[in-house]
Amino acid sequence: MEAGRRIETALDMAVSHAEAPGAPPRLAEALRYAVFPGGHRIRPRLCLSVARACGDDDPAAADAAAAAIELLHCASLVHDDLPCFDDAPLRRGKPSVHVAFGEPLAVLAGDALIVAAFETLARGAARHPGRLASLVGLVARAAGSPNGIVAGQAWESEAYVALSDYQQAKTGALFAAATVAGAAAAGAKPLPWRLLGECLGEAYQVADDLRDVACRQEEIGKPAGRDATLGRPNAAALLGTGGALERLESLTREAMAVIPDCPGADALRAEVEAQTRLFLPASLRAAVAA
Repeated sequence: MEAGRRIETALDMAVSHAEAPGAPPRLAEALRYAVFPGGHRIRPRLCLSVARACGDDDPAAADAAAAAIELLHCASLVHDDLPCFDDAPLRRGKPSVHVAFGEPLAVLAGDALIVAAFETLARGAARHPGRLASLVGLVARAAGSPNGIVAGQAWESEAYVALSDYQQAKTGALFAAATVAGAAAAGAKPLPWRLLGECLGEAYQVADDLRDVACRQEEIGKPAGRDATLGRPNAAALLGTGGALERLESLTREAMAVIPDCPGADALRAEVEAQTRLFLPASLRAAVAA
């Protein structure tokens, strides 16, 4: 099955469990609203790409890992958009969850998606208990503190944060989780794959910073210029647009260079190169090409 179909099928199954009979109807609706339709699904695609490069001998575990990571990402978006954080009215081109369903249900929907991520892992990776234990630890590390997405959100409440620390926690953690979980789901050693995820996570954050300063709301499906408004660290503001584009290109090259030796390394490099082109909208890709 093609990667996109695998991801959407696994996500639909996960959300279906959470919205089963007995669930509060509006919470169930908010959960599906938060997950579908998705964006490019870059993190779960990366997870499946690594699993395939490592042999993908347990597709159910790989699908569960990919879905869990995307559910955590969706949860982080729901919480990030809340008035107490970014107060963003739009996400993926439609009203954010708290605008559509109210703040209380948005908080609960984000919480429920985090729980659903680990339920999905438990159901999908049970065939190999050793792999399941590893996957739970790897994904939990990316979700919490001291270096996960919760920590990344919390850094925004500190008086000062180094740009690299902020980027690695806020964005890099789930990219690193995608690569190490993909390897672990396929029975490979996960640690050698972390650097690939960290490089791609930083690259994605640099691209996101460029989108924030150089694109219109209509292009990116969410409010633009929020980092400046909220006083958040931004690579494009720090390095300039040209410097940020150079940094993005450098990180992309580094990511392809650090892919560990594996049966599918060449195919994975091609996939990574294709995926990184999706980090920027067409207007900024044209600037890179120029």
